[in-house]
Amino acid sequence: MKSKFLPLLAGLLGLGSAQARNAQPLRATRSTPAPIPHPAGRVVFVHGFMETGSSFYFMQRRLEKLGYQCLVPKLRHCDGRGGLEALAEGLKQDIDAAYGPKQPIQVIAFSMGGLVSRYYLQNLGGAERCGKFFTISSPHHGTHAAWLYPSKGVAQMRPGSAFLAQLASTESRLGAMAVVSCRTPLDLVILPASNSVWKRAENLEYTVLFHPLMVSSGAVISDLEKRLSQ
Repeated sequence: MKSKFLPLLAGLLGLGSAQARNAQPLRATRSTPAPIPHPAGRVVFVHGFMETGSSFYFMQRRLEKLGYQCLVPKLRHCDGRGGLEALAEGLKQDIDAAYGPKQPIQVIAFSMGGLVSRYYLQNLGGAERCGKFFTISSPHHGTHAAWLYPSKGVAQMRPGSAFLAQLASTESRLGAMAVVSCRTPLDLVILPASNSVWKRAENLEYTVLFHPLMVSSGAVISDLEKRLSQ
């Protein structure tokens, strides 16, 4: 029976500056200034299961137009075969390589990426540099859909797993960080959908029809834009 659900699960989850040229002699020329980065504008996007980060395309474009510096690391392996701790270690390495070990960041994470990010923030020192943390349709209390795929990382997303218990026991390490959990009651991947509710976070609910559509929802993107700038 499991073999019939594996493709279904993968499908659900897997869904400068320029200068003026050719100026005439003795005429003033103007250059187009490069966008000025937002003062706290380093954003890290952390993708979900069976993804590469392409689902953040619209959100990334909008934030970059506002001057944010955006990083979209690729989690390896994206099916979680090595465990979520290994994905978090790789995430830390990618962030440090791109921004250095101390530059302030803000994190936006989708689905499985929310748990990977929590491990990075709570257990690998990431909370010391992160100002705001946003999760989108992340299974903070697990999902019963995780019984349909055999990798170690997916098993860690099952309700009651030791990994989830460890995250719950160390969430105080987030300190006073602003944390938001975005969810839809119509989610068909986080089962039950209420498992995206996280007591530590400000929980926001959106009427979005399907799990992958949360990342491209105009309402979600606009809300995150506003909260990032506050």
